[in-house]
Amino acid sequence: MLTMTDNPQRYREFPMPDVGEGLQDAEITRWLVATGDRVTDGQVVCEVETAKAAVELPIPYDGVVHELRFPEGTTVDVGTPIITVDTGPRTSAEETPRRTPVLVGYGAAPGPTARRIRRRPSTPATATAPPQLPLAKPPVRKLARDLGVDLAVVVPTGPRGDVTRDDVRAAAQHPSPTEQLSLPDQPAPDETRVPVTGVRRATARAMVASAFTAPHVTEFVTVDVTRTMKLVRRLKGHPDMAGLRVGPLLLAARAFLVAVRRNPEVNASWDEERQEIVLKHRVNLGVAATTPRGLLVPAIEDADRLTLPELSAALGELTTAAREGRTPPAALRGSTVTLTNIGVFGVDTGTPILNPGESAILALGTIGPRPWVHRGKVVPRQVTTLALSFDHRLVDGDLGSRVLADTAALLHDPRLLLTRA
Repeated sequence: MLTMTDNPQRYREFPMPDVGEGLQDAEITRWLVATGDRVTDGQVVCEVETAKAAVELPIPYDGVVHELRFPEGTTVDVGTPIITVDTGPRTSAEETPRRTPVLVGYGAAPGPTARRIRRRPSTPATATAPPQLPLAKPPVRKLARDLGVDLAVVVPTGPRGDVTRDDVRAAAQHPSPTEQLSLPDQPAPDETRVPVTGVRRATARAMVASAFTAPHVTEFVTVDVTRTMKLVRRLKGHPDMAGLRVGPLLLAARAFLVAVRRNPEVNASWDEERQEIVLKHRVNLGVAATTPRGLLVPAIEDADRLTLPELSAALGELTTAAREGRTPPAALRGSTVTLTNIGVFGVDTGTPILNPGESAILALGTIGPRPWVHRGKVVPRQVTTLALSFDHRLVDGDLGSRVLADTAALLHDPRLLLTRA
């Protein structure tokens, strides 16, 4: 902490910045510096996890770390100082204007910067650094918490000496002798409490707000998608789709987008304050993705205008980035309708909850052989169930049914994509 004899101009406090997403706090997941370390302008000093993304924070000063205000794992309000940097003694002629701290990738307004003198303080800092955890990315830390693995006893095998997902899984299967020790007369706990932070907390709040604000209606339709599955197999060998991921989710997304374009009134939201229906003129497809940090819904802008190869590439990049924890905050806003693939879990169907600010979400169930009447005979066909939830304040039964029926018809006979797209 600073004393009364310290020069306040010498010590610069760096507050938790606002990433521009309207978020109120962020969790410090990893410090990359310690007390006494020299830092330079623009150097990344810590990683934080917001309700939407994991972000690296650069320091906007040159100097020596005087104090780390919070240990790793602490959730800090935006605007609260998280680190103090000793910029060294300087004269009035050496003073430089204070820069606005920005996040990596967000840029800053250009401006002249005076040359600064870097000096190491004559006396060592009195503050001590908080205990440092082993190097591990936020998704890996989340996995360790879920599996009950202590990162301190995990042997890292990552290229930079960091702990990987495989290291955590291996430690979970083969606990160290220290972890296996327990008092013989101490009973195992009946429950474990896990703090809800970051994405999981934001998702919980959003789902509660959606479920108890928008009157949900869910309709279902079971459809023969044998022709779609045949088309998937043919597309995998097509030169235009080389190197791209082709699956039923791709054609389900295309069918849903065509259905939305044919029924544009569903691409809307409800303005509670003004009591207005807001019709959206761009179709931005949100895709629900399960990640180590929780449920994310990154968006593909103007998805209805993309070609099939472009849509496939966008879906592949979107899901990969989400699972690796590198989805930028800007990609987590702006979706107008959402698609969720619950079939990957072997689930037939469900009642999806609307993403706040949207009026429709489509769930694709598992696809598999079922007895089906085809051309007058009961034969095995590839069948799935689609579920469409919509906001009944602005989508009535007629509109919702048309969107669902159009999507089902396009998946039953994908040749209709040529005439209805």
